[in-house]
Amino acid sequence: MRVLGIDCGGEYTGYGVVEQDISGTLHHVCSGAIRLPSRQSLELRLLKICQRLTGIIADFSPEVVAIEDVFYAVNAKSALKLGHVRGVAMMTAAQAGLAVVAYSPLSIKSAVVGYGRAEKSQVQLMVARLLQLPEPPKPPDVADALAIAICHLHTAATLQRQAAAAR
Repeated sequence: MRVLGIDCGGEYTGYGVVEQDISGTLHHVCSGAIRLPSRQSLELRLLKICQRLTGIIADFSPEVVAIEDVFYAVNAKSALKLGHVRGVAMMTAAQAGLAVVAYSPLSIKSAVVGYGRAEKSQVQLMVARLLQLPEPPKPPDVADALAIAICHLHTAATLQRQAAAAR
């Protein structure tokens, strides 16, 4: 299974494509961050996210998109901007015919680090270890996007095992 994880943010939107093979081994396919210049109008920043995510989906053919369910914002204005980014990410996935699955920050950290209140640096280190990367992904938005994809892969594998056991 190949998953595109997206970490929606106002300054950077991180993305990461992770694949899990039949043996359960995780493979890093691609990752990066879409920088959103604060001087640009909101509609141009949202267009940039849509265009970049459309290209990533076309180039790497994920089967599903995973995003963070609840986001934290300092104030209502920040929350609204993050909501716009999240909406564009979800719409872009839907336009490509992909399902979108959302996970809470606690679930994501638990799946990757084993502790739901882990620090960003711990997430970065575990993502690097799980994907056998030479160094932790930077900026943290990239590590978060990869963690979201890993969370979905772990969750999907668990659900498959449970369904097989129930038969």
